[in-house]
Amino acid sequence: MSDKKSSGHNSKKEFLNKPVEHIDITSFDARKIISSMEKMSFVSRETANASKIFNEMIKDNDCTIFLTLAGSTSAAGCMNVYRDLVKYNMVDAIIATGASIIDMDFFEALGFKHYQGSQFQDDMELRKNYIDRIYDTYIDEDELQTCDKTICEIADGLEPKNYTSREFIHEIGKYLKQHSIKKGSLIETAYDNGVPIFCPAFTDSSAGFGLVIHQEKNPKKHITIDSIREFRELTEVKIQSKGSGLFMIGGGVPKNFIQDTVICAELLGKDVDMHKYAVQITVADSRDGACSSSTLKEASSWGKVDTTKEQMVFAEATSVLPLIASDAYHKGYWKQRKRKNFSRIFG
Repeated sequence: MSDKKSSGHNSKKEFLNKPVEHIDITSFDARKIISSMEKMSFVSRETANASKIFNEMIKDNDCTIFLTLAGSTSAAGCMNVYRDLVKYNMVDAIIATGASIIDMDFFEALGFKHYQGSQFQDDMELRKNYIDRIYDTYIDEDELQTCDKTICEIADGLEPKNYTSREFIHEIGKYLKQHSIKKGSLIETAYDNGVPIFCPAFTDSSAGFGLVIHQEKNPKKHITIDSIREFRELTEVKIQSKGSGLFMIGGGVPKNFIQDTVICAELLGKDVDMHKYAVQITVADSRDGACSSSTLKEASSWGKVDTTKEQMVFAEATSVLPLIASDAYHKGYWKQRKRKNFSRIFG
């Protein structure tokens, strides 16, 4: 524990003294900035076009908007951006890494924080103080382990059976309604508004540690995560959508998981269209052939994404996402959208 690892030139308290403050997209109006960027070139014009496509998704009443999250933008100050996209009806379903949902959002809902640090700090010094580093952001490992144990506590209270990550996160939403310290987390807001959250690599996070502890404590009767049924559930959301758009932060498993629903539906004998709209914000290099960096035009060759309205934005997401989201919020097309409440289809 940390009391055994606090020797060093700096104390833990000195390292963890400047909490990350999450940006509020409602507090500033980015419409003029986006409008000006439209007349520029390079990433500025890409960002403006991405904003235009995102607003088209919001205006299209038949469009189901899928938000995908990979990377650590929630820890870096964008946590409330994602919450507000749900709160103001600009997102209908979320596909994310387990870390984005559990290690970051659930973690802060328990009352913990992420802290500004330095990418140049001696990592051995951080380890002595039981501090984890995400680039220039710090996390208290003791608090993260409390998060792990709280996941175990939630699992211990559930009927021992198979759950999809969506079902388990729904149970976390119930838990937070009663026990959250920080109100208005992404999980709680999604729970309140019928927006399902899917984490296809759920165990690659604090959730995994907590569920391992749970199964170790309950070797004969415990819960498990059914990723196959989860894929079928997400595909059902796509099947029940008249049209769809993707708003993707980073890449990875969430990006591929939602794109694959088109192919899965086809294999099930369902007639569905490719995703009509797509925006991806990423810094990945397409030359390595990886999923994160594959272009949206490349996805069209697999029958996943239509190329008519797509935009890759090659930028670090915290630098452009708040502008796109603020522009959409202040344009206000979300006010005419009807909530799709896809959580209802799962009972």
